[in-house]
Amino acid sequence: MSREIRLNAFAMNCVGHQSSGLWRHPRDASANFNDLGYWTSLGRTLERGKFDGLFLADVLGVYDVYGGSPEAALRTATQVPVNDPLLLIPALAQVTEHLGFGVTCALTFEQPYVFARRMSTLDHLTKGRIAWNIVTGYLESASKGVGQAGQSSHDLRYDMADDFMEVVYKLWEGSWEDGAVVRDRARGIFTDPEKVHRVRHDGPHYQVDAIHLSEPSPQRTPVLYQAGASPRGRAFAARHAECVFVAGNSPAQLAPMVADLRARAAAQGRDPRDLQIFTLITLVPGRTMAEAEAKHAEYLSHVSVEGALTLVSGWTGIDLSTYDPDEPLRHVNNNAIQSALESLTRSDGDPTKVWTIRRIAENAGIGGLAPVVAGDPAHIADTLQRWIAEADIDGFNLAYAVSPESFEDVVDLVVPELQRRGVYKREYQPGTLREKLHAGAGPRLPASHHGASHRWRSGG
Repeated sequence: MSREIRLNAFAMNCVGHQSSGLWRHPRDASANFNDLGYWTSLGRTLERGKFDGLFLADVLGVYDVYGGSPEAALRTATQVPVNDPLLLIPALAQVTEHLGFGVTCALTFEQPYVFARRMSTLDHLTKGRIAWNIVTGYLESASKGVGQAGQSSHDLRYDMADDFMEVVYKLWEGSWEDGAVVRDRARGIFTDPEKVHRVRHDGPHYQVDAIHLSEPSPQRTPVLYQAGASPRGRAFAARHAECVFVAGNSPAQLAPMVADLRARAAAQGRDPRDLQIFTLITLVPGRTMAEAEAKHAEYLSHVSVEGALTLVSGWTGIDLSTYDPDEPLRHVNNNAIQSALESLTRSDGDPTKVWTIRRIAENAGIGGLAPVVAGDPAHIADTLQRWIAEADIDGFNLAYAVSPESFEDVVDLVVPELQRRGVYKREYQPGTLREKLHAGAGPRLPASHHGASHRWRSGG
């Protein structure tokens, strides 16, 4: 039996997200990102298409690596202006019943005690549909914006992340016992103080001495996403992640990464299938192949080359304005996104796959560096099924070219074809997001997950 394909919409509370210049397209509405109606309409569309979630990216800071200045980012709307993604969630939850919400928050710029309450609040308001994409940040401008001297080293950020996770697990899982909230009107007792416990943590990076401020939410710990594919990032994912966001240009490129992630999870005593792995892709559907190809060409005519290079410069930490168009990108050691840099500097021995600056600009214009698949519903369904089978992934984060058109086309054209093939849900499973993603799971972290070890047990 074919594996059920999972789909997330990949978006950001900004203009265009990863399709540089496409905000100029006459049918694009992403410039209305400041309007709550834009988001609630999108949420309804995604739920109509039985999407598993809306995955919201975020960055603190501006893309100022290209040309050593934020001018290009500002001029081309390269993820600036950008608003807080968390504030969208309550409104989206109000107009949907099942859609999950994966929100990116860089823990490097958060305090775990305060952050834990924010996630618990969202888990309550969504009735257990919140997920957190754990990232450590990569923009130097973000570090300076919050008053830090500069970006910490890549591996040190993951060391800090491990310590951060220990704190929030203790708060979410161990501070309040089940049954602590009694709501006893007759006795005038809302919470039994004996069942609420102080968290004490004295780690290398974070110190906490407090009780968690929120009563237990439906999931307690939100569904945990992770989006780092470096070796250190994979080690972190094996210990903490329930869903992993990866990127690659082909199933063959992804397969070894996916196998490594699953093997690392098994080494942690977890079921390798406890990791739901999503890869980035951009779909351009049409009713016919010719219609899809014409639409793709139309989208390409609106791409901003400067915007695309500004985006990739920020991801890699390399100023691409200093390169000649036909010069290949060279690998350097820095504190940006290592997996992005590795994928752009590895040709796998094939000279036709060398990433020159010109090729990067051509490929990054729509959906970032995700593969773009244009075609009729059958062609796209064939492609998605092949990636699932060959890369051993579970689903896709769908970047858009034009919003909401790209998502509407998937809902109206691709989803029915996947349903006809029996590889996509016709109805949502009941329960929390964790229960929807993992058949037979409960609302809380499984016992095999490291975070579950912090649950309160009698005797301490």
